[in-house]
Amino acid sequence: MPPDAQRFRPPLQTLSTRVVMAGVFLGAIIALALSVTFSWSDSLAGGSGGGEGKLNAAAQEAFHAAPGSCLTWAASDASDAHKVPCTQPHLFEVTSSVDIGAQFNAQAPFPNLDQWQQIAQDKCNADVRPYLGHALDPYGKLTTNLLRPTSDQWGAGDRQLRCGLQWAGPGGGLQPTTGAAKDQDQSLVWAPGTCLALAGKGVGDPIDCGRPHSYEIIATLDLASKFKDGYPSQKDQSAWLDTACADAAKDYTGGADLSQKKLILGWDLREQESWDAGSTKVNCKAAATLPDNSGFQAVTGSVKDTSKAPPSSTPPSSTGGG
Repeated sequence: MPPDAQRFRPPLQTLSTRVVMAGVFLGAIIALALSVTFSWSDSLAGGSGGGEGKLNAAAQEAFHAAPGSCLTWAASDASDAHKVPCTQPHLFEVTSSVDIGAQFNAQAPFPNLDQWQQIAQDKCNADVRPYLGHALDPYGKLTTNLLRPTSDQWGAGDRQLRCGLQWAGPGGGLQPTTGAAKDQDQSLVWAPGTCLALAGKGVGDPIDCGRPHSYEIIATLDLASKFKDGYPSQKDQSAWLDTACADAAKDYTGGADLSQKKLILGWDLREQESWDAGSTKVNCKAAATLPDNSGFQAVTGSVKDTSKAPPSSTPPSSTGGG
């Protein structure tokens, strides 16, 4: 392992794991802040001046779905939301229904962003462990969020919420999951061959590897296959992954020399809380870091493709976290 690999692990872990999944509430913050989901826009009926938004019957049913229901949609405003079996790919699993009418009476104004975030934190976390039957990994792929009324529905007196679980990517985009949440591995890992976008110096959502990206997943390894007697220290994790990820890189690339591509290896480290929640899998990843170790620089093409040129040494023009 080249010495500069030591530079790669801290920004990789910091930018792709700790910041993105800093706790069980961040998914709600991402979605609410970016309007990714869960309050179908009042603009469905023609913009802010177009009157009350209208949802079709399937979307109405989805919004009022019972706990245990799984929902999906394709439209950016989720106006085509509908229920699907949890055995199929979905974007949201309802964990509880909540009525906040006692807290917000008929005259209460529509909550602002900060209030919605607080409501999500207060109302959508207490029931998660009983629903799952085990702990929610605070650094794992699943985070809590809520389905909320539109402002027009709120004005008409609707105070019904649906709390649920989702997988929000580093860029805030929701990722499909398959199977009931209680049966899912919560490890925050991506399938080998996945490339994650470059967002400033940080990490975005999955993107085609032919486009500029921050890093490429080359393997998923299970720490529990090595450490069978309980949680390993991060020092022990790193010592094993140093060799295991290097071996995985050889298999993935067909023995390509990553250093000739100006790429280095990195990997995830798991916290005790994640291990206790059953999240024992980690990613091995290949990337190029900036000279000052402040983040990533763009890589284009898969590390499997030896015909691609090395990444440019020119730092990205924009800055920001991922």
